[in-house]
Amino acid sequence: MRHSFTVALERYGYEMRAAADGLEGLELFRDEPFDLLVLDVMLPGLDGIGLCRRVRETSLVPVLMMSARGDGLDVVAGLEAGADDYVVKPVDTYVLVARIRSLLRRATYAPGADPAAGPRPEPGVPDVPDVLDFGGLRIDTAGMEVTLDGALVALTPTELKLLLEFAAHPGVVLERHRLLRDVWEYGWDGDSRVVDLCVQRLRRKLGRDRIETVRGFGYKFRR
Repeated sequence: MRHSFTVALERYGYEMRAAADGLEGLELFRDEPFDLLVLDVMLPGLDGIGLCRRVRETSLVPVLMMSARGDGLDVVAGLEAGADDYVVKPVDTYVLVARIRSLLRRATYAPGADPAAGPRPEPGVPDVPDVLDFGGLRIDTAGMEVTLDGALVALTPTELKLLLEFAAHPGVVLERHRLLRDVWEYGWDGDSRVVDLCVQRLRRKLGRDRIETVRGFGYKFRR
């Protein structure tokens, strides 16, 4: 499967590096910069979830998790570890490419930035003022930086795009399917767990009281 996906993605123009196990993958990641990682949960040695946690210790690079169980604990564990999205095996190549393209659209390297520090989401989506201030939480949409009480907050591209979506609509209830469409770019009803887990990660970084759960509907960013 690793070989077939490598060949298929190279045909789409991607430059690939493949690893047979998690420890080899960690070495590759440390040796050279990557624009995106595709991690299989069932990796020998160091599994994909453990590898994702190790990557998140030093980098915000987009991570796509691949799981054999679409409704199992692997999906939740992978998203909690810091993955941005996931696909379920067996997966068609065109679906995998669509998820990769969606993640890469959210993340472009700033000129002169260190790739190991992670990619930055493309500016201007959604359309909001250059600087937003929410009681100690400051969002610089031009510089793509977020500070909380003056301290820089490290957010993945997906987390930052989700925060921008909330900040563009303070006090408005945003339904999960809308967030899946606008942030994850799903053209169909996807798995809302990716939204729920990303919201949980934002709450851990920004404070639990900033994003309110509106049961039966979605989430609301408090003014």
